[in-house]
Amino acid sequence: MEITDIKFRHIETSGKLKALVSVTFDGVLAVHDIKIIAGQDRLFLAMPSRRMPDGRFRDIAHPVGGALRKALEQQVLDAYLALSHEHPAS
Repeated sequence: MEITDIKFRHIETSGKLKALVSVTFDGVLAVHDIKIIAGQDRLFLAMPSRRMPDGRFRDIAHPVGGALRKALEQQVLDAYLALSHEHPAS
């Protein structure tokens, strides 16, 4: 499965949520509302999720294998960092 498009839907300059991202796979499957989150020591991705009746959150879509998760995170964060270098916060 190949990532064929990454679109940034919303970018924040403050707070822990840095961006909302849509990713297209193989030109035929889009996953929306992937979040880029600023953790204590690094940026990471949070997959789209919904709140369950017990208050916990459950992912709606997520990579099943570690290799796809790593590739997804690397490509999305690389694109985000390239974009943030092009448009630094004022």
